[in-house]
Amino acid sequence: MTAIEWVRFLIGSLFLLIGIIMFITELYGVFHFKYVLNRMHAAAMGDTLAISACLLGLMIFSGFNFTTLKLFLIIVFLWFASPVSSHVLARLEIATNEKLSQHCEIYQDVSDLERELADRKKAEANSPADTAKEKEVSAL
Repeated sequence: MTAIEWVRFLIGSLFLLIGIIMFITELYGVFHFKYVLNRMHAAAMGDTLAISACLLGLMIFSGFNFTTLKLFLIIVFLWFASPVSSHVLARLEIATNEKLSQHCEIYQDVSDLERELADRKKAEANSPADTAKEKEVSAL
């Protein structure tokens, strides 16, 4: 094997290893989280990233040919299909779960959420830790 083939082999193996590690992390999230939307988020993100990393590693192994193009098209399809299917499943869960308020906070109006986030941002800006840092900086 030439040096270029070894570099291709190492980079391809690295991407495959990254994909496998992402799959293991995804499996941990799927079985660790208690609520279905949290499990689904872990599965969707893990699938999208891990499959892409594994297919990218296979593309590097394959070299530049027609198979590489097909693998790239599979990655593009997965990047479009996986988030859409996860979103549809999440909407179905929200529409059919009668005990949703036990697992998350429900806002009837988006302005309530925006107001709460703005208040939280103001509270973080005026937190004692920030004022202590400001005093240290001004003392210097």
